[in-house]
Amino acid sequence: MSLKNKLNRMKNHIVRDKPDHPVENLEPVVRTEVPFLETWTSQGVNPYYLDEDYCLILEKTYKLSDYHGKYRLGQIKDAVDAWNQFEGTHPLSSKGLAVEDLFFFDTETTGLGGGTGNTIFLLGYAKVKGDQLILRQHILPRPGSEIPLYHSFLEKVDYNTLVTYNGKAFDWPQVKTRHTLIREHVPKLPSFGHFDLFHGSRRLWKSKMDSVKLSNVEKEILEFHRTDDVPGYLAPMIYFDFVERKDPEGMFKVLLHNELDILSLVVLYVHLSFQILGIDSTQSSDEKLLVGKWFDYLGDKEQAVKKLEQLISESAGSESLAAKHTLAFQYKRLKKYTRAYDYWNEVRETGPEDLRLEACIELAKLSEHQFKRYDKALMFSEKAYEEMKERAVSNEKVSYDLEKRLKRLERKLAK
Repeated sequence: MSLKNKLNRMKNHIVRDKPDHPVENLEPVVRTEVPFLETWTSQGVNPYYLDEDYCLILEKTYKLSDYHGKYRLGQIKDAVDAWNQFEGTHPLSSKGLAVEDLFFFDTETTGLGGGTGNTIFLLGYAKVKGDQLILRQHILPRPGSEIPLYHSFLEKVDYNTLVTYNGKAFDWPQVKTRHTLIREHVPKLPSFGHFDLFHGSRRLWKSKMDSVKLSNVEKEILEFHRTDDVPGYLAPMIYFDFVERKDPEGMFKVLLHNELDILSLVVLYVHLSFQILGIDSTQSSDEKLLVGKWFDYLGDKEQAVKKLEQLISESAGSESLAAKHTLAFQYKRLKKYTRAYDYWNEVRETGPEDLRLEACIELAKLSEHQFKRYDKALMFSEKAYEEMKERAVSNEKVSYDLEKRLKRLERKLAK
């Protein structure tokens, strides 16, 4: 807002004697002309004016019965309902939240680096409202118009929890950086929770994909295939061309790219929730194992044991043995040493190579410290040493610890 306009708007608040002549009307705000306005509005994009400046906003509405890939958008309600019935803890849990509290958020920027040199030119988000999904995109028409961009974005935002893809590391830090530069002119950034689906995707699928970028997850997991989509890396070049020529033709493709990203966030949260909660009937044994390991990593012993025991009862072969190996660590922590011993002994005898060495070492530890069977501890230590030699495993710490254990056990047995 110009200083002149601010002073004019303050006139009504000044207490003084009634003037002899009526006060002139306030100076009207001069609105900047929007280039190609008819082209924008023909695609549902409308200007948002703030004093002499503006940004552009596109709003779309989806029915919750609409599909994106193999999921209906409305299954986000099923996911939130399932979390609210869940008794464990998890970083993606929406227990205590309503579906309307989730804010699916994605940005487009002029580069992948951090800092003030990187500008966000598109802020996109979606929220459930009643039986619809409302998707809005706020567009920066030119560098220097960030005040109306962030003002329009923040003035009515009432989100509780962000849902992003790598947003903790990239999108939201960029928003905070740009907001800092104009914070005296726009509303404050609200506090919020954050579900970053990138980390969940890495936990479950990094071994089956060359990259867990969102477009790969869409194709291989969500069964959504884009057609005629502009690659994300071209978005900055398209934006710079738009800034120079003002013609928004290329920007419509960037808007569509961002829109599809946001819709994918909705159904990816559904899919990850169904995976973690065991609702997905097509879940593979490997995914079940990784979910169990995830709970193990989080320290939720009860859920880890439940998931892994379920996998053992439903499967056989390497998947079952891998689950038993992970579960043995839980039983050891719970001081159920016999069950841990039995599982590790089974892994040692018939498990895959990459687990046999660790199983031998753990059996040696249990035999020495919990069961005081030094002869068995020595035997398992020797087998572990043989495993290292046969597989040419090079690990100085493991080798040093084994040699130390062997010498200690030999001394104990010699007494």
